[in-house]
Amino acid sequence: MDQKSKAEAFGALHRTGDILILPNAWDAASAAIMADAGAKAVATSSAAVAWSHGYPDGDALPLPLLLASVGAVARAAGDIPVTADIEGGYTDDLGQLGETIRAVIGAGAVGVNLEDGRRDPDLHARKVQATREAAQASGVDLFINARTDVFLRGLAEGAAAEAETVRRAGLYRAAGASGIFVPGPSDPQLIGRLASAIELPLNIMLLPAVPPAAALRALGVRRVSSATAPFRAGYATVARAVAAFLRDGDPAAFAAGAEGLGNLNRRFEA
Repeated sequence: MDQKSKAEAFGALHRTGDILILPNAWDAASAAIMADAGAKAVATSSAAVAWSHGYPDGDALPLPLLLASVGAVARAAGDIPVTADIEGGYTDDLGQLGETIRAVIGAGAVGVNLEDGRRDPDLHARKVQATREAAQASGVDLFINARTDVFLRGLAEGAAAEAETVRRAGLYRAAGASGIFVPGPSDPQLIGRLASAIELPLNIMLLPAVPPAAALRALGVRRVSSATAPFRAGYATVARAVAAFLRDGDPAAFAAGAEGLGNLNRRFEA
């Protein structure tokens, strides 16, 4: 499947009336495992990618490492569409952002997450527009998932946070966003109101208190992302196994955690 076809397929996954359950990878191995498990698409997690390279989340990862990671994930995912979390785009310069978007598309992504963080939402709207223009110039119908961090960063509280989230969603929609990502909310009533008020597919982040996918779908959510949960689950298993191995040198310390893992060498030779 070529990249344009992948982009069309990825966009369609948000319009079926079903909910896209989207796992977040950080390297080729994690992407391969997710694709082989039956994922309809694979995302990258900005935090997990940054951590895997020894950097903190928050626009600190050097761009070449981001592009290498997106390329590795796209290669391992094969015909499965890949969307890349590019944080705030690693710049507020619109020209540089356009170059980054073209490079991310060149690495194989057909979607991006672009977050506003603590930035002026009007600036973020201009960044969404610049992203759309760069994607159009590349000939790929990029799915721009505009993330707003009003709830996640506590930029407002209660009804004010809800109203500001909806306002920002409208700005980003007018600027060319394909979907809106609102990390933070877990209350079903709030999620339902956001899904009704936001005129684009709503993406919710997986959190311990977030309802399961079927309930989110009934609320009008079109996408739920695992965020760093797979990374944390995998590395927590490694941490426990290594601690046990260092304690007594018993190779059985790794046995339980490795059960069910396929032969990745054979996978990548295919």
